[in-house]
Amino acid sequence: MIRADRRHLVRTLADLAAQQGVGIDQYTRLKPYAAEGFPAPVSSQGAHKRLYDGEQVDAYLLGKPVPPLREGEDDSDLLDRHECAALIGVAPDSWRAYKRDPALRAARVEVGGVEHWPRGVVKDFQASRPGREASASAGGRPKRAGDQVPRDLVPALTAELLDADPTVTAAAVSVRLGVHRDTAQQALTRLRADRIADHIETHPALTPAEAAAQLGYPAGQVRRATARAETVLRARQAAPYLAGVAAALHAAGFTTQEAAPEVQLPGDDRVVAALVLDGDRAPAPAVVWDERYGWRTAASRLHPVAKGAVLPPEGGGVHYLTGGITPPPGDVVAALISTDA
Repeated sequence: MIRADRRHLVRTLADLAAQQGVGIDQYTRLKPYAAEGFPAPVSSQGAHKRLYDGEQVDAYLLGKPVPPLREGEDDSDLLDRHECAALIGVAPDSWRAYKRDPALRAARVEVGGVEHWPRGVVKDFQASRPGREASASAGGRPKRAGDQVPRDLVPALTAELLDADPTVTAAAVSVRLGVHRDTAQQALTRLRADRIADHIETHPALTPAEAAAQLGYPAGQVRRATARAETVLRARQAAPYLAGVAAALHAAGFTTQEAAPEVQLPGDDRVVAALVLDGDRAPAPAVVWDERYGWRTAASRLHPVAKGAVLPPEGGGVHYLTGGITPPPGDVVAALISTDA
């Protein structure tokens, strides 16, 4: 965890490499951070990205005693997803669903490219969340069984049932949470797809079907989830590129926020992202990226992504930008300026 008031000291492996004057590839190949006495990461065990306390690293590199970090707990401590999940007693994968809660969404901070949440906010969420006994045991009955669970809570509660029984069916989720079977099936498909994608990222040689089998998901229940998992992986691969374009559009004054575009997976089989252009210099209400054709403008800020798989025709505020599927961010900016002209 990142101790209270030490966020500004956090460094990534890339930061440590730059501090030593070498490239990140060479640094991770030499692994100086594996030497005896090197400060332990402040990121949790199993985290994909290592984070370190800069004060501790500086002391080590200067040959000075490494100062210990404060012990005990503070509500301002920042926890990553593994630590948040452990605090509320669920599997780390389940946190993907819980973090959609409005209070957790508002409290989320990114440190070193990793999502974190304040301990106090997570504790408050744990104390107030309904249905937290939903999966106390595989045979238990959820606290709100028979009720119509609010839609925004369905993913989190379904995740608990999936944690307890990887073979749980949509029918069982429907009965135990009191929701429509279609709602239950959608939640199960998305959760399983995300977890299959996570497993493949850890074990790249696996196919989606093999990953699903290792996770204990019955083959007859995961056809759509394995297909969506492939789409999820493509979306994750596209994320850095989309973030780079968002930063370029922000720098050009087209949008007031540098946040990456919102990624959507229509039909579970394609990756689409939309970015609202709300800056004073914006040449269009929004831009949309589709992995099939690249970038286009949109005539609506409220509904930039067209429904269905059919591409919207040119005209009426819709213009397809040339340059291929993933043109450099600067080329996207130039194409938008040209379109506006």
